[in-house]
Amino acid sequence: MAQILPFSSESLSVAGDALRAGRLVAFATETVYGLGACAYDDTAVARIFAAKGRPSFNPLIVHFPSSAEAHREVDFDARAEALAAAYWPGPLTLVLPRRSDSRLSRLVSAGLPSVAVRVPAHPVAHALLSAAAVPVAAPSANRSGGISPTTAAHVAASLQDRVDLILDGGACQVGLESTVLDLSTPTATLLRPGGITHAQLEAIIGPVSMSSDAPDAPKSPGQLLSHYAPGLPVRLNVTAPQPGEAWLGFGPCPGATATLSASGDLVEAAASLFALLHASDDPTRFTAIAVAPIPDHDLGAAINDRLKRAAAPRGGSHVDDL
Repeated sequence: MAQILPFSSESLSVAGDALRAGRLVAFATETVYGLGACAYDDTAVARIFAAKGRPSFNPLIVHFPSSAEAHREVDFDARAEALAAAYWPGPLTLVLPRRSDSRLSRLVSAGLPSVAVRVPAHPVAHALLSAAAVPVAAPSANRSGGISPTTAAHVAASLQDRVDLILDGGACQVGLESTVLDLSTPTATLLRPGGITHAQLEAIIGPVSMSSDAPDAPKSPGQLLSHYAPGLPVRLNVTAPQPGEAWLGFGPCPGATATLSASGDLVEAAASLFALLHASDDPTRFTAIAVAPIPDHDLGAAINDRLKRAAAPRGGSHVDDL
């Protein structure tokens, strides 16, 4: 069972150190408890998916202690600036274009060029984000498909030993996931309703369209929009690549261009998936991307889900849950 630490200056220091060390920390926000990992650390972010048992790599919300820190990782337009001024800190998540110099793990956005970001209002969340001094990726702190947790006890019952520690901040005030608004395109689109209403959004930036759920891969937690697909064709379950192909290995694959995990570790493979797809998507070097077989269990199922989307005929993306 995970260790539950009552909120204090000492437990705050322990939790901040744990996040920087790549461990998973559950913490209270004003919406629900989040399952946090350092958003710069590919392996730590991959552990979130393993702990939750997520069936696919839905994008995660990245949390910051202030708007200034978020500006370092995503691009704000006038709409985003106005909404952040009005509703941050608070239960509003904005999907914004990723900066070219962003250090965030590509796994937090499932390989997409946008990132879901927010500044939570809960004093425990704010204190932890400040103490950790790193952006924190965090979906809701429960097993995938379960009820969102609003107390530390809910987290412990759902995740048990899958989380390293739980910072107890008491019961959450809102108990409903944040509103998710996509501002990565000229049309503002409400991806998920939440604590900030449609009318409140429109009062600040004008018309906001409502998203229609698309049965594809997500842009942020909450709903679907357009998935990452490389420009080069992708072939799966390849044991012998063709001339000119980039070959992504898994386990022992002599001659592989790059390896998702030489030891066959699925967490390591998940952590490196999007970075290696991006690096291999180079038509000046390769004609296609071939990927070695990945076991279809645990995180392997999520890896294969995303690879199948990348290999499918070009089509259409969503956010996770804070």
